[in-house]
Amino acid sequence: MSSSSTQSSNLTPRYSCIQFFFWMDFVILANFASVFLLNTGFTNTQIGIVIAMAGVVSAILQPTVASYADKNTSPSLKKICIFIALIALALSAFLLFYTGSLLCTGIFYGSCFVLMQLLTPMINSLGMETLNQGKKLNFGIARGMGSLSAAVIASTLGILVDRFGAKAIPVSLSIGLLFFLFFLWIFPFRKIPKEHQQNLEAAEKAPGSGALYFFRKYKKFTIVLLGSILVYVSHVLINSFAYQVIEAKGGTSTDMGIAMAIAAVMELPTMFLFGYMQKKIRCDIWFRICGIFFALKTLFSLLAPNMTVFYIIQVFQIFAWALISVSSVYYVNSIMEPQDVIKGQAYFTMTYTIGTVLGALLGGWLIDLAGVSAMLIFGTVAASIGALLMLFATENPEKATSR
Repeated sequence: MSSSSTQSSNLTPRYSCIQFFFWMDFVILANFASVFLLNTGFTNTQIGIVIAMAGVVSAILQPTVASYADKNTSPSLKKICIFIALIALALSAFLLFYTGSLLCTGIFYGSCFVLMQLLTPMINSLGMETLNQGKKLNFGIARGMGSLSAAVIASTLGILVDRFGAKAIPVSLSIGLLFFLFFLWIFPFRKIPKEHQQNLEAAEKAPGSGALYFFRKYKKFTIVLLGSILVYVSHVLINSFAYQVIEAKGGTSTDMGIAMAIAAVMELPTMFLFGYMQKKIRCDIWFRICGIFFALKTLFSLLAPNMTVFYIIQVFQIFAWALISVSSVYYVNSIMEPQDVIKGQAYFTMTYTIGTVLGALLGGWLIDLAGVSAMLIFGTVAASIGALLMLFATENPEKATSR
């Protein structure tokens, strides 16, 4: 394909396929962790430890990998993503065939989860960098396809697990990773043109380029990150321990799949229309709103008396996960200088990672100690505090870029 034809063609379909299979794999690992690990012999507390340790390792690696990817001498984002995905595919094969100790199973599962978390900011940056290069791509529609894939896998994998057992999880993961790799491979991405590199090279060589310099440079963004961590804690509690929550409402793994599918479908309008939405209302305003809906969703999940009401509550996903998934990517891209964009995306992704650590450790412990309701009460409080921090610390991009 020539450079000119790539420039003029719409890359949304190809990038949508990348998002579709990436989020299919992510949902399998994150939302079906309890189903797979409980079946393997883990306790709730042990599941929390596996997920938390994966989050700790990911939080340590994400800034390092992002800084490496930001360097002009590094391979392209596409090549880095392919390399990480290949390792994840090998680990998923281990999960499928390995029948040994719980320790090794936990390490394989946790390592695979680490790699998917490392890929999250890379995949988002791949899309935003493509846009920054002037290519035709609708990020909201592509991200919406990720939610569509979540709906597909959630509604089908729960049924497959009931019918064929927990091994359906690593099988589905491996298939999803193969397709993800294929669409990454054919995506026509290149690093930014050479003539645009000089300013970035000068910025990279400027004094102060570490994490402390970054957080001093973007002070309000640091508060936003803290708020996002608390918001994500509530999200992780509901998703990583969805099976336990739904059991408490009288449901089964099939009901869990249905609930997740409904939530994923609810995300589609926001993601598909976000390109239009941000033209009418700035992305930072949309970003402020999403924390409030995380708190509302957790609160009403606590109050839901049965599965019917729990299904209805998934409507909050429209302005919770759906909104933060797209608005955060645009927001970070709009307030960061070019040499900080991938790091900014990585630091924001780290909030989900740290939220995963805290939610996994506290969620499993709270369920074993005091039950599902205690876990959801804690999640509601965390999300409410986080929403307030996000509400007041989020900046207008026009003022932020003129600092």
